[in-house]
Formats: sequence, C-alpha cells, structure tokens
Amino acid sequence: MAIRTYISIITLNVNGLNAPTKRHRLAEWIQKQDPYICCLQETHFTSRETYKLKVRGWKKMFHANRDQKKAGVDKIYPKMNILRDKEGHYIMIKRSIHKDDITVLNIYAPNTASPLYIRQLLTTLKGEIDNNTIIVGDFNTPLTAMD
Repeated sequence: MAIRTYISIITLNVNGLNAPTKRHRLAEWIQKQDPYICCLQETHFTSRETYKLKVRGWKKMFHANRDQKKAGVDKIYPKMNILRDKEGHYIMIKRSIHKDDITVLNIYAPNTASPLYIRQLLTTLKGEIDNNTIIVGDFNTPLTAMD
C-alpha cells in the first residue's frame, strides 16, 4: 500500500448489520472506497458479534458498544490510545498518522436531548480535543426546527 498524502474518512449510520446480504454489500462498498478511517454507527452488534463484518485489508476494528447493541466500529491501526464510554455512545482514538498526532471521535448521540448530550460530551472531553481532532458520527440532531 502506497503512502497517502491525505486521509479519507467515511462515516455512516448503517441502521443495523444483522442481515448477511447488507453486511456483504457494505463491506464490498467500503473496500472499493478504500478509506483510511471508517466509522460506523448503529451496527446493532454486540462486542461478540463484530466478527460478522469483515472488510478485506482491515487490520484493526474497535467498537464502542461493549455488550450493548449500539454505537460504532472503527478501522484504524496500532499504537494508539482508546477512550470510550460504558453506554457505547462514543469512541475516541488517538494515534499518529504520517508523523502527526490525530484524534478521531466517533459519536452516536441519543435520540432525545442530543444537542445537550453533545455539548456535555465535548465539555467533558475538552482536554482531549485539539486542532487535530476529527469529530464524526450520528448526532441525531435536526438541521432546522421544522425537521
């Protein structure tokens, strides 16, 4: 694999991956896109079920969901710090890419009071977030009051 001069990121709410056909199609699509980082929300996997999603070329997968059926799965490589909450709403991974330290924060906000949850989370994690932090996820926030 050649060294890239950019970092490509995919973030998707997949609304469940228990159907084998959906998993296979998603894995093929992700492989064609060849992202450097892929963050998924709402896989509906428990920590024991993450083996079901296999994408050729992925070396590592991390999940925030523990034993609950929510949150995300992330592809990223070794030598990193991982921080996650016990409810499975976020996972933060810090590592070095191309000699730069970056942080990826993948958030799956709750359906109710999501703006408040996000504000509180970002306040709590303020010391961990800097200019090299990439925040992705499903924020469950309407774009306008009409939405």
